[in-house]
This record gives sequence, C-alpha cells and structure tokens, in this order.
Amino acid sequence: MADEQDDGQIYRVVINDEEQYSIWWADRDLPSGWRAEGTEGKRSECLTHIGEVWTDMRPLSLRRRMEQTAQK
Repeated sequence: MADEQDDGQIYRVVINDEEQYSIWWADRDLPSGWRAEGTEGKRSECLTHIGEVWTDMRPLSLRRRMEQTAQK
C-alpha cells in the first residue's frame, strides 16, 4: 500500500540562499533562486529528509542578524 503522500512522482530536495528547504519535481527545471540539495526520491522520503536536516526554520539572514546582535 502506497503512502498517502506518495503520488508516484520522483522529487528532489531543494534549498534556497536563505537555507530554506522544499521539494520539487525531479523532471522539471528548478525554479529561480533554488538549487538541488542532493536528495531525490518519493515525496515522503524527501519530506522525511527535510524534517531531519532542517532543524532551524529561521531564514539564514535572520540567524546571522541574531548572532551579530548577541555578540554586541
């Protein structure tokens, strides 16, 4: 029985310059501003991977600002 989230498509995990993750269809060109992270598979596999690696949802620019403020 297929996972409810799996639709038979192959997806890839993508990441943007703010280190935010998403999934994108593996057979389509990536949208502007996103690059392949290296993981491909079923939708559920990609979402599981994102859940494991994306532990801080804050955008990179916010994390950097907060670090700079903390160092002052």
